[in-house]
Amino acid sequence: MSWTRRTFLKNSSLAAGALAAPAVWLPTARESWGATLSEGEPIKIGLLFSLTGGLAVPEEDSTLVMQYAIDEINTAGGIAGHPIEPVIVDAKSDFSVYTEKARELILRDKVISIFGCYTSASRKAILPTIMDRDNLLFYPTCYEGAECTQNTVCTGPLANQHSRDLIPFMVENFGKRVFFVGSDYVWPKESNKNAKIWLENAGGELLGEEYVPLGSSEFGPVLAKIRAAKPDFIFSTVVGASDIAFHRQFKQEGFSADDMPIASLTTGEIETKAMGAENGAGHFLSAPYFQGLENETNQKFVEKFLSSPYGKNGVTHYNMEETYTSAYVFKNALEKVIAERGIEEVTPTAIRNACAGIKVGADISPEGEIWVDENNFNTWLVPKIGQCQADGSFKIVKQADAHVEPDPYSIYPDVGTCTAEGLLAPDGTLRTDVI
Repeated sequence: MSWTRRTFLKNSSLAAGALAAPAVWLPTARESWGATLSEGEPIKIGLLFSLTGGLAVPEEDSTLVMQYAIDEINTAGGIAGHPIEPVIVDAKSDFSVYTEKARELILRDKVISIFGCYTSASRKAILPTIMDRDNLLFYPTCYEGAECTQNTVCTGPLANQHSRDLIPFMVENFGKRVFFVGSDYVWPKESNKNAKIWLENAGGELLGEEYVPLGSSEFGPVLAKIRAAKPDFIFSTVVGASDIAFHRQFKQEGFSADDMPIASLTTGEIETKAMGAENGAGHFLSAPYFQGLENETNQKFVEKFLSSPYGKNGVTHYNMEETYTSAYVFKNALEKVIAERGIEEVTPTAIRNACAGIKVGADISPEGEIWVDENNFNTWLVPKIGQCQADGSFKIVKQADAHVEPDPYSIYPDVGTCTAEGLLAPDGTLRTDVI
């Protein structure tokens, strides 16, 4: 992979995300990972999540479950005899801190990969540093796609594995009239571009589209517009603490899930626990994982994790499970590199290349077998839709019949195809004008 293969910072969406962080570090020359591994030496990885601030609700659990997975892997002998050593930092729900800490993790701590971020805004803030140093980001949550960086391995769903099923399900079961509400940054807006296409295909009607600042807790004006519009359901891409505030105010204002359910891409068990089950009951979530999945691996995972020191928040949910599986994608890929090339040849790029096609079997993955696409480094998943119950658990009401291929450019077929070498135009040439 070469930095010169695409004008990364000239891409408007990435530049906007990066410039949102006032302390973005942009090196003048590309440099590779500045360390080597030797026999018996710990393998250092960075955990870059928010433990405080508005994004801590989902991200603290990502840090906790990564520590749990690392303990699990180390207890079983590590990776080819090498223990994993995590370097844990708090990004404080601040995009400038994400960028600063990503730089420190790579340059000072010499981590071989970073596991982190929950929002696309934070991911885009650190990607210039990740790419310029040719490091590797494991991004363990859903995102909008429309990206082909080749320095990111994603274990969460793309839009075609997410809202493509959720929107027609809601239209069929609740009605055609919908109102979109989201946090004001790239993921909700790009996700809604996808959702509008699925809505049109389903014969639905978009009544309104509103965005609130990330971290905002005031939804009075938005709810007033929803009351006037009288949609059949709401499609929500509100995240973090804002998501909790939105659901609480929805109920306080007299709205009911029976008459106007919220269909979300982010409101899982941890958010429902934080807001109170009475505020989540009746609403819907699309995700590849739910705590209530009935398989032996998940039942063991839930029991062992929640009884461990890391299970203090009392639930498992999609984002932490996708984080957990990312640890095993990393493990399996690194074992492959060591077996084929030796420990001295391990680099972030070698791990990234080995991730192509890597599987995490149903004996490890609580959601069932998954694998990383060999071209775009996103993950093949089985999409599911769950409805929140009165106790805060989710009942699965729809599940895909088979794994769905990740397609980062599903609504942009004319842009090209994401491959291991970069973004190929429809005529087969490598594009350098977009990511």
